[in-house]
Amino acid sequence: MEGKQYKRDDPAFDKAVKLAHCVYDLIPLFPVEEKFGICNQLRRAVTSIPANITEGYGRRKGKVFLNHLEIAYGSLMEVKFFLYFSCQREYVSINDYKKCWNLLDEVGKLLWKSIINLETKINNGQ
Repeated sequence: MEGKQYKRDDPAFDKAVKLAHCVYDLIPLFPVEEKFGICNQLRRAVTSIPANITEGYGRRKGKVFLNHLEIAYGSLMEVKFFLYFSCQREYVSINDYKKCWNLLDEVGKLLWKSIINLETKINNGQ
């Protein structure tokens, strides 16, 4: 699949999808006993980020969209924790950790900016 059919002009969404692929690429590196533990949590949390951005965008209502962006940001924080913990446990290498961590930071900044901008619009009655 080329991905062009679903592509939106939303940098947070685009980076969140890249982040999901990055994390999914790490999953095979984990020990088998984590398949239903950390791996499951990581998969659910990392795909929740772009899914919530998309769902909020689709509803096109300020406060509802804001709520979905905040949920996406919460999922991002969950992924940050699990990656940090996984690196400490040496389930992933420091290089793999840094690659995904950089994407996490980028998505986090973009999401936070979107949240602040939307809050400002809502508070100004726009």
